[in-house]
Amino acid sequence: MVTNSKILDEVHILSDVIAPDNGDLPPAVARTVLKWRFSDRAVAEMNRLAKRNNDGTITPGELDALHEYVRVGTFINLVQAKARLSLKSTKSAKSK
Repeated sequence: MVTNSKILDEVHILSDVIAPDNGDLPPAVARTVLKWRFSDRAVAEMNRLAKRNNDGTITPGELDALHEYVRVGTFINLVQAKARLSLKSTKSAKSK
């Protein structure tokens, strides 16, 4: 079973590796990363798992799956933050 503290540790490690506050992605890569989205099927599954969790009826296996979605979502958020900053940095450099 995954604990909240393990997820937070993973977030800190990912932040250290990805460095979302460093906008150094090439513009084409940044634009591609910003298109990353969960599929409709995945969103429906996350919503189902979140509801079961809120209702207190989630199984241990489902809770693990929900934590996996959270971790992947966190990864995507960190990379997309870096992508947005990279595009902003590129735009600022061109306007100087």
